[in-house]
Amino acid sequence: MASVNPFNLSDSEEESERRPNETVDTERSPSDGAPGPPPGNPFSPSADAEPPTLLLSSVNRTSPNGEGISSAATSAVAGGAETRVSVDVIAAQLLRDQYILTALEFHTELLEAGRELPRLRDYFSNPGNFERQSGTPPAKDQGIGPGGPLNRAGSISTLDSLDFARYSDDGNRESDERVAVLEFELRKAKETIQALRANLTQAAESEVPSQERKNFKSSPEIQEPIRPLEKRALNFLVNEYLLKNEYKLSSITFSDENDDQDFELWDDVGLNIPKPPDLLQLYRNCGTPLPSARDTVDVAVEADFGDVPAGHCAAPESLKKPDLSQQQQAEVVQELEYQISLLNNEKQSLADQMKKLQSEIQTLKQTVSSPAPTPLDRSSQNISNPASSSATITSSVEPPSAVRSRKFPTLNLMSGCRPIKHVTPNQMYCCPQTLSDNGQYLDIRGVSDPGSDPPSTQNTPPSHNKLKSRPPVQFDQPNRKLSPAFQQALLSFCRMCSDSRLGAEVSRIADSEESVMLMLGRCLPHIVPNVLLAKREELIPLILCTACLHPESKERDQLLHILFNLIKRPDDEQRQMILTGCVAFARHVGPTRVEAELLPQCWEQINHKYPERRLLVAESCGALAPYLPKEIRSSLVLSMLQQMLAEDKADMVREAVVKSLGIIMGYIDDADKYSQGFELMLLSLSDPSERVVSAVHQVFIPAFAAWTTELGSLYTLLIPSLLARIEKLLKQGEHGLDEHKLHVFLSALQSFIPPLFAVVLQNAPFTSRAKLHGDIPAIEVTRFPRPASSLQDVATIIGSREMLSALLLLYDHQLEHEGTTGWESLLWVVNQLLPQLIEIVGRINVTSSTCVHEFSRFFWRFCRTFGKIFTNTKVKPQFQEILRLSEENVDASAGNGILTKATVPIYATGVLTCYNQEEDRKLLVGFLEDVMTTLSLSHAPLDSLKASFVELGANPVYHELLLTVLWYGVVHTSALVRCTSARMFESILRGMSEALVDRRAAPALITLCNGPEFSVRISTIPAFGTIMETVTQKELLERVKMQLASFLEDPQYQDQHSLHMEIIRTFGRVGPNAEPRFRDDFVLPHLHKLALANNSQAAETKRIDIATQLFEAYSALSCCFISEEVMINHFLPGLRCLRADMEQLSPEHEVILSSMVKECEIKVENRGMGDAQGSIASSLVGEDAKTKFLSKMGQLTTSGAMLANVFQRKK
Repeated sequence: MASVNPFNLSDSEEESERRPNETVDTERSPSDGAPGPPPGNPFSPSADAEPPTLLLSSVNRTSPNGEGISSAATSAVAGGAETRVSVDVIAAQLLRDQYILTALEFHTELLEAGRELPRLRDYFSNPGNFERQSGTPPAKDQGIGPGGPLNRAGSISTLDSLDFARYSDDGNRESDERVAVLEFELRKAKETIQALRANLTQAAESEVPSQERKNFKSSPEIQEPIRPLEKRALNFLVNEYLLKNEYKLSSITFSDENDDQDFELWDDVGLNIPKPPDLLQLYRNCGTPLPSARDTVDVAVEADFGDVPAGHCAAPESLKKPDLSQQQQAEVVQELEYQISLLNNEKQSLADQMKKLQSEIQTLKQTVSSPAPTPLDRSSQNISNPASSSATITSSVEPPSAVRSRKFPTLNLMSGCRPIKHVTPNQMYCCPQTLSDNGQYLDIRGVSDPGSDPPSTQNTPPSHNKLKSRPPVQFDQPNRKLSPAFQQALLSFCRMCSDSRLGAEVSRIADSEESVMLMLGRCLPHIVPNVLLAKREELIPLILCTACLHPESKERDQLLHILFNLIKRPDDEQRQMILTGCVAFARHVGPTRVEAELLPQCWEQINHKYPERRLLVAESCGALAPYLPKEIRSSLVLSMLQQMLAEDKADMVREAVVKSLGIIMGYIDDADKYSQGFELMLLSLSDPSERVVSAVHQVFIPAFAAWTTELGSLYTLLIPSLLARIEKLLKQGEHGLDEHKLHVFLSALQSFIPPLFAVVLQNAPFTSRAKLHGDIPAIEVTRFPRPASSLQDVATIIGSREMLSALLLLYDHQLEHEGTTGWESLLWVVNQLLPQLIEIVGRINVTSSTCVHEFSRFFWRFCRTFGKIFTNTKVKPQFQEILRLSEENVDASAGNGILTKATVPIYATGVLTCYNQEEDRKLLVGFLEDVMTTLSLSHAPLDSLKASFVELGANPVYHELLLTVLWYGVVHTSALVRCTSARMFESILRGMSEALVDRRAAPALITLCNGPEFSVRISTIPAFGTIMETVTQKELLERVKMQLASFLEDPQYQDQHSLHMEIIRTFGRVGPNAEPRFRDDFVLPHLHKLALANNSQAAETKRIDIATQLFEAYSALSCCFISEEVMINHFLPGLRCLRADMEQLSPEHEVILSSMVKECEIKVENRGMGDAQGSIASSLVGEDAKTKFLSKMGQLTTSGAMLANVFQRKK
């Protein structure tokens, strides 16, 4: 194989290039030194040349022809002149003189410096340059080695890797150089093998039997069998996927089953086959359509106004590569050349006409004082294409006849830097855009040749072609005579890309609203995935505008799908933005398209895995409710929300569902949906989430009440249904009331109070007389209770605060002076609602503080809403009639039953506290005094009075009032009343201020203790215990401690069994919460004494009673921290005394007491051992804590947040 000559210069040319003054190279003997640089060296070292030492390694070597280094090569390293020589000249000289090793080292140095030289690369990459040849005789003084003339070539090595010892003059380097040549030949042979393997692989892959190809082509459903290379490639990708995703065992098994394949090396798959992307990338891109490999041609077209309907373009056919023979192609070329000649002739005539028209336009502009377009203005319209000066894009300013005569197509000379394909005449008349473009684009890819006409814009009506109002745009025509082929080849050097999707979009400009929408519809799906999640809401206006105006429903659905999937987990602000856009879309397109396009998007995401997306669906249903068809509102949307309310697990989603249901209730007009709305209300009220229940009261119930008001069923159907459910619940709960359900029903009933009062006002006899003009006083701020939301504000329900103020004036006047005759809604409230409520109140359990509180709040809001006159004239009389608090009924057994029920606390806390004026307070004080007196004198249970005090005592406003009532009992002549008063102190002392306790409560209790009756004194013990539990003032505690000590140490109380029982019970209740010093110094020692005294108690019943109370007290106190001294001296001895009693009286209690004693003894022993080891343990613990802290600090980075986490408590 002949060697390939990489040089551009022949040997004769080389000789001619030698300088005239160069010296003759002298032959160098082994004893000669290195030849010095000759004088007049034209070469000098430069930045482009490598250091001189690069070539010095080969300076001593002779050339193959027996001559020394030429003066040109030698002077390249000497550096004595001023002229700079390029590295390419140096490389050419080295190769010409056959200094292959030096050239190879030079090539390596350039590669490491990142300056690869094409001459050296081509030379060393061609195996033919290194084949053994016999054409060049060796030098006389050089022996021909086994490798021929190249046996002196060394291996590739850089300057810093050279072993200078092996290049010494002492030994023969022939063997080392031969090894280097063999290394280089081996590398080149491997490259050749790789190339051959690639060719073999492609040939093997392309070999498919013709019969099989025919079968696969005729039957597409038959899958072609997998090829060996495909199998190995898939095996490699599957194994790679398993390893990346931590399926190591599966990867090992998979490798064992394919033992004939090396999964470590991709080259084992095939012969020089490029590695494809991993499986994940292939899966993600499997749905992306690949660009078509078919060649297309771009043509510009001009339509005839008479042939094409306005606003439309001829439907283009697919631009396919024509399968023509050479003869047909020649005919097409000939036809095109003929048309070009015609266009050239026509262009000349039209150019003059255009210049004339442009001059007329400029004259007209000047006449109307409009500035003529400057060259800068015209140049701003040019397309950024240096070769586009030969093209003209202008409006249709010719007469219709001239346009009609121009039917020749204009070839695109810039079609992606490719030669123009031959096209048939039929293809030349089709639009360059796709079918969806509707011909409403200016294709900047279509550039005419200089001899052709400047294309005009397509024939579109003025509403779709905004360019008709623009002045004509002209470009300077060059006075040149270039052939079309030359111009095409010249323009092909412009780096324009119009073959890709993006290039096609960039290369054409929309000229109408519809074309802009089409362009946005195509581009937005590609833009959205590449926008940051945090900024995607910026795309919402574009998406909505395009979805509103796009002509194709499929594209609109895709855009709306993008809108709802724009952000994976949208936050509140992003959801609000999307909802705003949905509402704007609905307002623009109308109910039909909202139903057809928006609702399906909501339905698709109703079960989305992210709660934020489901929340968006729930909020969308409410936001779109006003813009949906009424049938859809009451059917599909209502069903969607009902399903989400029942099935969704996220509280925030159900909250949004409830709010949307409320909006639906505000727009629904199908009366048959009332029962469904009622069930939805009860279902949502039973929700375990407080935020959902709150949303029901704020939105759903007011909207549902407004709808039932319009139906006329608020007080005739809705409220009676709730009352019936409450009564049924009370009947079922005689042995155990479901307080949660009662709360649900009663809270709903409470939320219906504002709309009920609004109905009373709107249906009153005076409603027609209400006038807004004149002096209308403002409504007091405290006139109505604070509403849960604006929808529960009576003024909002009525319409305005002015109208409400006018109606309230007439309402109070009507109640006070004219009565309720003919007032149907108010009569229903007075005659049916109130009696039924009072009856229900009498049936609830008075000991249930929850029920009492719920009904109390209901009556309070009810009375405040309906007003003071209504409360005084309609509500209080009905309660007073039932309670019957007159003097003659104090001793009557029939009159005491109602006083023991919940009617008393609800009337006192729900009705009498509505207004806080002086007469109202006096009425409340008198009622409580009468109830206390009546219950005490009749020996009735005090639960109703206690419930009243507990409910009122929760509000500090009533503490002074309650103390006034209790002082009335303290100074009462009856001991029964004084006992009741003493017991009521316990109910109000917990929330009372220490100053008030010190000033009024403690003196009252001490006054009671000084009375003659033991029963009154004993009744004060629980109150004293409460003071010890809640007060921290030392002086007050000492006074209470002295009083209790007198009860325990005074001989007159030694035989008072009930007093001891009460003290032990009080100690067990307040001991765990009392001050430790009081517990250790007072409570436990006295309990020890009582337990010891109980061992000698003769009366068995009293002994059992005391032992039982002591057992309860010790059980409560055993959980407290007790010092070792108190444990040994009082607690353990008291337990042993109690155990001795229980051995005889209650063996089952004795077992528990024995375990308690044993546990306390172990605690005492452990404390003794702990003290002995305390010093050692403390040091060990300190060292351990220090080690842990330092190790924790060592794990920290520079993050301040991580440093803060070190000091957080573990959860």
